[in-house]
Amino acid sequence: MATVGTERGARRRRGGRRAGVLLAALLAAGLAAGCTSGGSDDGRGPRESPGATRDGDGRPPVLAVKIDNAPAARPPSGLDAADVVYAEQVEGGLSRLMAVYATRLPESVGPVRSARESDLELLRQFDEPLLAFSGAQSKLLPLIDEAPLTPVDPQSEADAFTRDSGRAAPHNLYLRPDRVLDDPPGEAALTTGFHEGPAPSGGTPEEEVTVRFPAARFTFTWSDADRNWKVSMDGSPANTRDGDRLTAATVVVQDVTVRSSGFRDFLGNNTPYTETVGSGKATVLRDGRAYPASWSRPSAEDGTSLTSPDGDPVNVAAGPVWVLLTSAR
Repeated sequence: MATVGTERGARRRRGGRRAGVLLAALLAAGLAAGCTSGGSDDGRGPRESPGATRDGDGRPPVLAVKIDNAPAARPPSGLDAADVVYAEQVEGGLSRLMAVYATRLPESVGPVRSARESDLELLRQFDEPLLAFSGAQSKLLPLIDEAPLTPVDPQSEADAFTRDSGRAAPHNLYLRPDRVLDDPPGEAALTTGFHEGPAPSGGTPEEEVTVRFPAARFTFTWSDADRNWKVSMDGSPANTRDGDRLTAATVVVQDVTVRSSGFRDFLGNNTPYTETVGSGKATVLRDGRAYPASWSRPSAEDGTSLTSPDGDPVNVAAGPVWVLLTSAR
């Protein structure tokens, strides 16, 4: 993951929700067209967002974006620029992505979709990150506002979002990252716990690996010529809207506990909660090989460490890291 970017401010134009709520509502009205009840795909009420902060080094925060991964939402925009991509289970056994940006910002990211309770625990590893999302259930919004992050959504930052008239809602909302950050914070802000370095010894040669969710699957095919894993979703090559194939330098298949939460979607389906604090088994794919590993994250403020069966660190390769948070079997 190359380090780029300079230290500048996180540009916020909110100016106080209480003073500007009417203007924000008017700006958001055009964006809300085509959404489900409440202005998002989950239903939501008005809220107030805190301003972005810098860490102790004066560095702007990482940007995390919730990205739709339903077949109707593909191909995505900006996913190829992410430093880390998390895949998590949502209602109906489908998957949703969270892309984390620290070393470069794409022109556009999306389609942007709603936040989940699990996101709040996952994002605690970063210092006051920005979380861009389309909305959330009304009773989840207070938890988002209390979390140590800065929410970015069409109500709080209306001019940072656009709708693509050529795509059907709710799969047509896109974020302009340059309207919430002047510059990316750099690699030092990626406090994931992953470390670049040489591959461990051993491992099993693999040309193709498929990771299954209850109603979705990801396939990673190794390209020796390009030295990366080509990403496929549900049996089809995964490309960006520009036609570029999505790739990963490293894939971490992390066995986690996925349990029921206290939330349901508008159809009454329970929202899964993915536990990312704790420990468990993992498989690390890099350099055309699969390495058995264990993962550990003692607290929400910690990153995730990867170790071999002998207790040695398992490093990731330079380049994008995809993390598949799958239900432990």
